[in-house]
Amino acid sequence: MTQDWSRYWRSDTGRIEAMHAHFERHVYHRHSHDAYSFGVTESGAQAFACRGASRVSAAGMVMAFNPEDPHDGRAADTLGFTYRMVHLGPDLIGGALADLAGRPVGSPLFVDPVLDDPVLGAALRRAHQALLPDDGLPTATPLRRAELVDTAVRLVVARGATGRPDPAAPADRSVAVAARRYLDDTYLTGLDTAELAAAAGASRFAVYRAFRAAFGLSPSDYQRQLRLRYARRLLAAGTPVAVAAGTAGFADQAHLTRWFRRCYAVTPAVFAGSTG
Repeated sequence: MTQDWSRYWRSDTGRIEAMHAHFERHVYHRHSHDAYSFGVTESGAQAFACRGASRVSAAGMVMAFNPEDPHDGRAADTLGFTYRMVHLGPDLIGGALADLAGRPVGSPLFVDPVLDDPVLGAALRRAHQALLPDDGLPTATPLRRAELVDTAVRLVVARGATGRPDPAAPADRSVAVAARRYLDDTYLTGLDTAELAAAAGASRFAVYRAFRAAFGLSPSDYQRQLRLRYARRLLAAGTPVAVAAGTAGFADQAHLTRWFRRCYAVTPAVFAGSTG
C-alpha cells in the first residue's frame, strides 16, 4: 500500500489553483467549488457521484466540473489513483472565451463530468505541470503558464462544453509586430499575457493567433529564444554558465542546460568551450 500524498499550488490572486495527488484511503466528502474544475486521471481509477449518477474516471480520462457541481470522490479499487486537478475562476473562463470569440459570451456548461479525450487530457497535463512542476523541473515563465492554461481552456470548451463560442476573425499582422517589438524590449522581465496584449493593443488570443501566424512561434517560445540567444552571447564572452543562466532569465543552470540542449543539441558548457 502506497502512502497518500498531495501537492498544492495557488496563484497570488487565488483565481487559479492546482493539485497533484495520489489517494488510496482518502475519501472526499460531498462538496462543490465556486470555480470550474478540470482534472486528468494519471493512473488507477477514481469513483465519484455527480449529477445524480455514479461515475468513474480511469487513467487518461478527463473530469470537468461546473461551478457549484456537488460531488464526492474515492479510489475505485485498492490500488488507488493519481490525478491532477486545476481550478479556474469563472471570470478567467469567461474572459478567455470572450477573447476567443471576439465578443462577450455566456458561461460554458459541461454536461458530462467524465470525458474520454486523450488530446484534452494531454493539454490539461501540460497546463498543470506549468503551474505545479514535478520535482526537479523548473517553473514555467508567467507567459508560458498563461498560454498553456488558455490552450487547455479553449480545448476543454471546444471538445466538452455546450454553447461553444464562434472563433474570432484572423488577427492583423500589425498586432504580431507590436507584440514582437515589445518582447524584444522586455524579454528578461516576467511579463504575462495581459501585459503583452495591452502593449499590442489586442486581446490575448488575438495576439497569440497573430504571433503564431506571422512568426511560427508562440510568444513564450519567442521569449525563450531571445533568452537563449542572450545566454549564448554571455557564454561566448566568458560568463560562467550558472551566472549566464540567471542573467538570461532562466531558473538555474539546469533549466538553461535543458533548453540549450533542446534547441542547439549541445550543453552550454560545450558551447562555451567550443572556441579554438
